[in-house]
Amino acid sequence: MNGPTSPKSPLHLPARVYVAIDPYGASEHAVAVARRVIATSGAVRLVSVAENPLTHVPAGSLVGDALNAARAELSEKAHEAVVAASGVFAQRDVHVETQTIDLSQHGGDVAHALVEDARAWHAELIVLGARQHHGLVRWIEGAVSEPLARLAECPVLVVPENCSDKAGHSLNRLLFAVDGSDQAAQAMRFGLRFATSTTHARAIYVVDCAVRLSDLAPIDILENAFVEEGTRALEAAKSRLAGTVARPGTALIRTDRTRDDVAHAIVREAERWHADLIVMGTHGRRGIVRWMLGTVAGRVAQIARTPVLLVRAPHV
Repeated sequence: MNGPTSPKSPLHLPARVYVAIDPYGASEHAVAVARRVIATSGAVRLVSVAENPLTHVPAGSLVGDALNAARAELSEKAHEAVVAASGVFAQRDVHVETQTIDLSQHGGDVAHALVEDARAWHAELIVLGARQHHGLVRWIEGAVSEPLARLAECPVLVVPENCSDKAGHSLNRLLFAVDGSDQAAQAMRFGLRFATSTTHARAIYVVDCAVRLSDLAPIDILENAFVEEGTRALEAAKSRLAGTVARPGTALIRTDRTRDDVAHAIVREAERWHADLIVMGTHGRRGIVRWMLGTVAGRVAQIARTPVLLVRAPHV
């Protein structure tokens, strides 16, 4: 056992962590983060999906022996990926399970296959890597992370492929994007499970100052309403953080008037404050217009170079 010990050890780390392993190499940091956030004596399930080769080539191009060879190659690559990932947990006091899902036999797509398997395993947290670019092979990028975060019954931790190496060693600076909703409060409660007596936490509310043709009221009126709502939201967040973390803080952030949005404002603040983790609810509301819906949370996960914890509101 080599996990951290009290008083630096979090008290409520997830005991059942499900890790989606990218057979094409985007999961290195995700596995390191999963190793960091799992509770001592917990269980981790490492799952890789072998895609159906027929989804990548024109129908009829692969037949007979060629199709079987392609299926075998994809399955072997997925198996090798989970075996390699399991070695990362060798020195942790956790139970490790591995699984390869062959879509040629299972059917469906990657996101739904992972969600179904995680649900059956009763996962408390799903961790996956994210590619933030488009290439020949698209696996754990927007095509998987967004629907998985939307469909999963537990929180999803999206770890960018290009995030800092320190992500697997420290989650000491937690940034909470809040909007005053119950869903944002729920996300904060889950995110604080990673906090210790030395954790720094910062809650932010983004006032959207950008002028859009869809605005139904003058921007100054909307901005004033957002400032009032944001002030209330940050006061509530400050109360939740007090007594839980070493250095709680709050900030009211504004977008630029043009060529800006809430997602980019959150990511900029995360980079400026050197956050180790961004925590967001995925079904919040912000009064007059929507804010913390999947479009914003998903966009943050796409562009952030910081791990993003997405906590979905239940039954919405």
